[in-house]
Amino acid sequence: MKAERRKLDRKNFTYYMRVLDEATGELLGQISDISTGGFKIESSAPIPLGMNFQLRIDQTREISNKSYLTFSARVRWCQRDPYDPTIYNVGFQLVDMTPADYDVFVKMFNEYGAKRQSHHKSNSDYIWG
Repeated sequence: MKAERRKLDRKNFTYYMRVLDEATGELLGQISDISTGGFKIESSAPIPLGMNFQLRIDQTREISNKSYLTFSARVRWCQRDPYDPTIYNVGFQLVDMTPADYDVFVKMFNEYGAKRQSHHKSNSDYIWG
């Protein structure tokens, strides 16, 4: 198994939040995992590595009085989902975001991020009897 190289805490994202290409309005995917330095989306198409995007994430009133965030992010990795081959998991690193928008992003991390749990249960997680 590959060693984990991330230095920032990651959380599963528990809220349906779309990520759009700000320039084209195209839906790139929805957030599935978040850290304070970036996020992972589930996308229906692969996205080339190293590309920089100007992105938009629409906001909810619970998180911000702004209706959306816009910022730039770079694609760091892209791979097929191991459980659903019709989905691509794409990792983005934040590149440029205003301090006010970053405060909202961190609030998204804190409010909608849930501690990661292992995907598979062990035998001790079941009651035998």
